[in-house]
Amino acid sequence: MKLKANQKLIMIGDSITDSGRKQPEGEGLFDGLGRGYVAQVDAWLQTGYPELGLRVVNMGTSGHTVRDLKARWQTDVIDQRPDWLSIMIGINDVWRQFDQPTITESHVYPEEYRETLEELVTMTKVEGLVLMTPFYIEPNRTDWMRERMDEYGAIVREVAERHNTLFVDTQAAFDRVLEHIYPATLAWDRVHPSMPGHTVLARAFLQAIDYDYAKQ
Repeated sequence: MKLKANQKLIMIGDSITDSGRKQPEGEGLFDGLGRGYVAQVDAWLQTGYPELGLRVVNMGTSGHTVRDLKARWQTDVIDQRPDWLSIMIGINDVWRQFDQPTITESHVYPEEYRETLEELVTMTKVEGLVLMTPFYIEPNRTDWMRERMDEYGAIVREVAERHNTLFVDTQAAFDRVLEHIYPATLAWDRVHPSMPGHTVLARAFLQAIDYDYAKQ
């Protein structure tokens, strides 16, 4: 497993990461980590590797785009001094182009998305960085929003390859499950996952960090 003893992992993103986490810092008792994939990741780390004393902090914020991440990067990432950082952002960057088509100032187009994500990765000095793609829980790849989301996912892959970070293709993880399960089972709006949907995300992240489920 890639994380080492006493390391701090921050997971940052939008509402999918947020999932009702505690404010201002998402950790501690009473659903401090929220009720989504971040809490699941923490649960597996704490029970599978209790000897490591790992600290997980949820810094997701509902409704945010990569533009919003940039505005809070100093306080929510740099000042937190993580050893590991996971970024999953882009759903709202795409979604606003479809649910608010005339409010163009809320849109984050591919060029800005790529440049901003690149900037955030470049300024962040951590031991381990994980870039997770945005996703749309829709098996029809010709769906307009699915096509657009795949475009942003490809940008994440490019940035990950350029900076040699860990990469999690969340869309591919969902696609595997969508071969057998109707989309509404995983997300009523094709965006905000049910518990099984969050489990898809947690498993994809844990696979990327070489989590050993067989460890005794």
